[in-house]
Parts: sequence; C-alpha cells; structure tokens
Amino acid sequence: MAVCARLCGVGPSRGCRRRQQRRGPAETAAADSEPDTDPEEERIEASAGVGGGLCAGPSPPPPRCSLLELPPELLVEIFASLPGTDLPSLAQVCTKFRRILHTDTIWRRRCREEYGVCENLRKLEITGVSCRDVYAKLLHRYRHILGLWQPDIGPYGGLLNVVVDGLFIIGWMYLPPHDPHVDDPMRFKPLFRIHLMERKAATVECMYGHKGPHHGHIQIVKKDEFSTKCNQTDHHRMSGGRQEEFRTWLREEWGRTLEDIFHEHMQELILMKFIYTSHNCLTYRRIYLPPSRPDDLIKPGLFKGTYGSHGLEIVMLSFHGRRARGTKITGDPNIPAGQQTVEIDLRHRIQLPDLENQRNFNELSRIVLEVRERVRQEQQEGGHEAGEGRGRQGPRESQPSPAQPRAEAPSKGPDGTPGEDGGEPGDAVAAAEQPAQCGQGQPFVLPVGVSSRNEDYPRTCRMCFYGTGLIAGHGFTSPERTPGVFILFDEDRFGFVWLELKSFSLYSRVQATFRNADAPSPQAFDEMLKNIQSLTS
Repeated sequence: MAVCARLCGVGPSRGCRRRQQRRGPAETAAADSEPDTDPEEERIEASAGVGGGLCAGPSPPPPRCSLLELPPELLVEIFASLPGTDLPSLAQVCTKFRRILHTDTIWRRRCREEYGVCENLRKLEITGVSCRDVYAKLLHRYRHILGLWQPDIGPYGGLLNVVVDGLFIIGWMYLPPHDPHVDDPMRFKPLFRIHLMERKAATVECMYGHKGPHHGHIQIVKKDEFSTKCNQTDHHRMSGGRQEEFRTWLREEWGRTLEDIFHEHMQELILMKFIYTSHNCLTYRRIYLPPSRPDDLIKPGLFKGTYGSHGLEIVMLSFHGRRARGTKITGDPNIPAGQQTVEIDLRHRIQLPDLENQRNFNELSRIVLEVRERVRQEQQEGGHEAGEGRGRQGPRESQPSPAQPRAEAPSKGPDGTPGEDGGEPGDAVAAAEQPAQCGQGQPFVLPVGVSSRNEDYPRTCRMCFYGTGLIAGHGFTSPERTPGVFILFDEDRFGFVWLELKSFSLYSRVQATFRNADAPSPQAFDEMLKNIQSLTS
C-alpha cells in the first residue's frame, strides 16, 4: 500500500524518481520500508532541497499534484473503480481517504460489479443498512459458498447452486424434471437464504419444509466445503405426520401419488429416498463445470438422463483426451453419486447397420462385442492404457452404451485421423467415410427388445462410439463395466445403449446458466472428480 501511495502522490514525492535511480538496491529497499511521511513534511523537504527532491537543472520543478488535493467527488469515482478487497488498505492511508470510503456510492458500485447486485440499494436506508454493510457483512463474508455444490446425502447426491439473488444469498437445489420427461427444464427450490436486515450481522434462514423461513446456521468448514443446520426442525413437520409429509414429497419429487406406482420394487426405492433426504443438517462439497476445448465432440456440461426405475438423474459429461466420461452428480442405491456412469472411447467409432438391421439386437450386439474384443487385444499389446476408472451402474438402471464400429473399421480419433492403433491405408479411408454419413444425419432406431423410459428419442444421429457403462447390485455391490454404444444425436442430446441390460438412456442438456462454477484449472477439475468419486468408492 505504501508503494501504491507513493505512486499516487501520497507519501514521498513523485519527483524523486532520479534520486531513487541513484540509490543502490539496499538503499531503495530501506526507503520503501519507511512509513509514509506527512504531505506537509514533503513540501518542506522539497523546498529545502533535502534528499534530491528538486530535479537537476536550472529550472524549478513543476508543481506537484498530490492525490490528496483532488476534489472528493473525483476520489469517490477513483475508489469506486478499485476492487472492494483493496479498499480497507486504502482507508489506512489517511483520515481523508477513510472518510471518503464511507460514501455508499463506492460500495454500491462494488456490489453491482463484483456480485451482480442490480437492485436499487437505496431502499436499504430505511433499515439503516448501508451498501458497505451489504458488501462486508453479507457478500464478502459468504463469497466462498457461491457456486455449485454436491450435498452429501448418502448415495443420492444432488446439485446445489448458491447465488446472489437481489439482496439475498440463496441456495437453490436443482432437481431433474419428472420422469420420463428428460427434455423438460430443471426444477429448483430454495434450501436456505442469507440476508442483512440489521447492521449487526447477516441472518441465515432454513427454507426447508412448508411453514416458511426459520432460523438456520451455516458453517464454512474450508474453502471448498460448508455445512448447513436447521435450528427449528419443528418447521419441517406437518400436521398429518410422516404419512402426509411422504405424500407431499412424492407429489413434488415424482409428480405422482403412491397409488399411481404399482411396481413394488419402485415403491421401495422411493420410500428409501424419502427417508434419506429428510435431512436437518447437510455437508456440501464444491463441484466445477468441466472445462471446454475447441476440439471437444460437443460442449461438455450437465445433462439429465433416464435411469429406469430410479427416475431421472443428473450427469456431468467431460472430455479427457480421447475419452469422454459421464459422472453422476445425483445417484441411487445401485450407482451412487460421484461414480463414473459411462465412459466413451472416442478412438473407436461405430458404423451402425442399415435401418432394418438396427432393429435386430443380435446384430448390434455382434458389432459391439467385436469392438470390445479388439479393444482388449489392443490393451494386451500395450497400444492403449487399460480401462480407466473401473466401476458399475445399477442393474435396474437403464443406461446407454456407445455403439461400436464394425470390426473391420479401424479406430479413429475425434478429429477424423486414424487412431493410435494405426491400420492399413485402405481402412483409414473407409473409416473417414463414416463420419460424413453420420454427420449428415444417419437414421437411428432402437433394436427390438431394448427398453426405454422415453420413446420420444431422436430418429437420426450424428455418430456413434464404443463405450462402457457401470452396473452394480444394490448398495454398489459387485460393480462392473459392461459394453455399450454412445449415440450422439445433436449438441444437446445423446444416448447410451446398455448392451447387457438391454436398456437405453436418453440424456438432455441442462440449459441453466451457473455463475462462479468454472474450474480454476483443468487439474483442479480432475482433482474434483477424483474427490467426489472417492467418497462413494
């Protein structure tokens, strides 16, 4: 701050640059460590010619203009353009700066530019709360919880988005649309909110239940983890007891009544989820959106996917070189949140048969299994790394597996070049023709016998790749990766055929915009994926 003050004309004279140039490194360091002198003392030193304050030459130095001599309204404009985190240090320079920094115009602009507060903050004057209070006691204090988070709710996980909403910080839980309407927009409900209605401190309120906001608590454990707790759990209770609470939850969560659900196994799954998610205290861990690169097959991000009797779940699609991964943000008792539900091998493209033969499940199975055998041979020969991130998907989940290219077609990278396994020149030419066919919109239909929660899937696709899907027993027992086909329909939709399960999952992009959710680096994103997977492994 002292250096900044000197450059601005507060402290040693700006006219002493030549003196600084004549000093040695030790003298310069010692001078920089000295406390700022009073402006009046500087003028006295300059007039006395102490320390080389006057420039060499016969002419007197030009009059200096100190930052302190600027009119207050100009200082307000200058200070308002600085980051809010720098202003407390600026207030320590002198009494004048400290007095000017009490101007609410400065903090109103900081609230708007740094946190997107667009409301008219002048109405705060009624409650005696200043924009400076809002910035310091609300926005800056809780800045570490802004962004995307995954709650620790057993195997179910979830997606929490903490945002600045007007004069509140609100934690919105994002929920998939009701099964099987995968193309419908996400649903969301508030779990907590923080606001500043008095000058003392921010107030945390729990929004869970049906009796309105009530007192809650937030503890920031560390930068990438925080916890919430409700201090008035009676607000979560309903007059009709747990049965009424369950029926209300069922209508909100599934969009139906218990009488509508005839499958006994599905009733058990729903009841289990209700018990798990009736929470009073939760821990949240930060998640990032996947970084995007120009050569990605499609833009990575969050997708809603159909998972059989488990309903719709949220999956994060990310690209890692010549592989793509789908990681569960929400999960179920078979495959919990954090696990890698699908993995797509972008080196092994699949050419689907003609439309009539696509209806034959045995034909699709033959193509996929031929590619799987080829992948195994390549791994044994050391041509490719062994399968990454071994894991499984629940046997009752409908999950897609990417379709494999025919055995005679060489593997190819996503850029259309031959794969690392090489291949004869003629094979490379044949493979190069496949993308053009799929890119024009190749007809697509599910084989007979493959179940799908949503029959309204696209009837054309761009391209297909070999992949594996994770299946497991209840409680994530005996996890195993099984072959499948990844079908890319367009920029916002893809599918996966689970060969062993004879089921199809359709995925549709989450269109919501999330702030404060980008990973600081690709390494930070990869580390995040490892962390959320390790919690349920």
